[in-house]
Amino acid sequence: MKVKHKIRTGLLFLLTIIILLAFSGSYYINKLADESKDIVKENYNTLLYTQKMIQALDETDGQSALNLFEENLAKQENNVTEPGEGESTKAVRNSFEAYKGSNDKATASKELREKILHIQELNMNAIVTKNEAITHKTKTSFAYITILGTVCFLLSFTFVVNFPRWIAEPITLISEGINEITAKNYKARIHIKSNDEFSDVARAFNQMASQLDAWENSNLAQLMFEKSRIDTLINNMHDPVIGLDETGKVIFINDEALKITGLKAVDTIGKNATDIANRNDLVRSLIQQENPSSKVEPLKIYADNKESYFEKEVVRISIKQDSGTVRSIGDVIVLKNITPFKELDAAKTNFIATVSHELKTPIASILMSLQLLENEQTGNINEQQRQLMDGIKDDSNRLLKITGELLKLSQVETGNIQLSMQQSNPTEILQYALDAVKNTAEQNGIKISVTAADDLPMVKADTEKTAWVLINLLSNAIRYSEAGTPIEVAVTAKDAQVHFAVKDKGKGIALAYQHKIFDRYYQVPGSSKSGTGLGLAISKEFIEAQGGEIRLESQPGEGSTFTVVLNVA
Repeated sequence: MKVKHKIRTGLLFLLTIIILLAFSGSYYINKLADESKDIVKENYNTLLYTQKMIQALDETDGQSALNLFEENLAKQENNVTEPGEGESTKAVRNSFEAYKGSNDKATASKELREKILHIQELNMNAIVTKNEAITHKTKTSFAYITILGTVCFLLSFTFVVNFPRWIAEPITLISEGINEITAKNYKARIHIKSNDEFSDVARAFNQMASQLDAWENSNLAQLMFEKSRIDTLINNMHDPVIGLDETGKVIFINDEALKITGLKAVDTIGKNATDIANRNDLVRSLIQQENPSSKVEPLKIYADNKESYFEKEVVRISIKQDSGTVRSIGDVIVLKNITPFKELDAAKTNFIATVSHELKTPIASILMSLQLLENEQTGNINEQQRQLMDGIKDDSNRLLKITGELLKLSQVETGNIQLSMQQSNPTEILQYALDAVKNTAEQNGIKISVTAADDLPMVKADTEKTAWVLINLLSNAIRYSEAGTPIEVAVTAKDAQVHFAVKDKGKGIALAYQHKIFDRYYQVPGSSKSGTGLGLAISKEFIEAQGGEIRLESQPGEGSTFTVVLNVA
């Protein structure tokens, strides 16, 4: 049976019950009404006829009264309904005939009255009896109607309760099956024992689930193989690797990462990284967000029975959705072991420091020998010899500068920067630097203009190293400025900081090179001036070690401005 036929059958059932109740009620009500009408029609007419006969006996007009009595008596003879009423009516007829021929009208009238009253009494008693019978039938009919109504009510109530469930139960089963399929339970089946549309839907659903289950089983082995291969690949990586989903939950971690963190896979995979970080300092340092503007230092971790250095790299994994938007699905944290490079770097630094230190002594001896040769007491020298001595002196000074920068660089790389932080006068620091480059500026025809307020606050700085930085910036400005062009130096106080700005009118630095200008050994391509590429790198390290900052603003063709920012003491 189709669903619409089921609904139609249910509605017809309810309609049948309603019609049955209406028919039975109407039947009993009409039956009681007919019986009540019979009482009024039969017995009431008899009482009316007898009453008129008595009224006729009371009239004085003899013939008119006899005619009235005869008329009503004839009607009564045709309205005999009760037992004994026929005999009483015949008795009245006989008495009436006697009354008409009697000379003693009073006695005959009295006798006739008694017989008429007997008929009335019969009908009155009949009315009472029929009324009691109708009352009994009314109660019986009410009982029948009540029983029938109760049965119909129970049937209707049962139908109302069960019929919607009978219709909706297949829908519920189908909905539950769909939810199971949504949860990837492809073994779910729907069992509906009927021959309606729902059974067709159930068969189609079961067929679909069977095909999905077959597809899932056919791909499960391949997926498990791929997962096993990926897990093996990750575990065979020598670098520690941790994978997090978009909620911060650990979805995989290789053996190297477990080794350095001291964790177990069962206590890690599937757990939230924040909860793990609460009991593991290394994990906490791995998942914390780095400030993009801050310098990222390598992580020092005890691994391979020694102190090792690792560089953290966070790879953001994203997918492109159908709508075109990109959604992040997690992060992969990779720790690159840079210990061999650190060891090589330390060896290189120690070698540079050793060589630089060893070179300072012979270079100083060469310069001292040149000073002795320049002294006239040692003897006269010709012009050609003087030119050679000047060349040797310039080269020796350049070598001495390089060795000094290399020694400072070794301090920076080993973290052994010795700072003598104290309250320093920014004007005195600047004046020291200006005095150091005064001769060089005059030789190159460069004029240095200074703008400094009289009420500058004291700064918290290492006077010697800050002056060295300013000397380096001024030397660079002189080196890259054309003869006759000015260099502007400005010292200002702003927001609890003092700014030293050195601005030249050189050719400037292209934007593509500005982010590398503070890297070690880096020189701007196309620069015709010689240098080591260490001065700005060392300057940056010195200033940042003091809690300050060094900035660059430059436009090609318009010169460059280097600004050193120190905190007020």
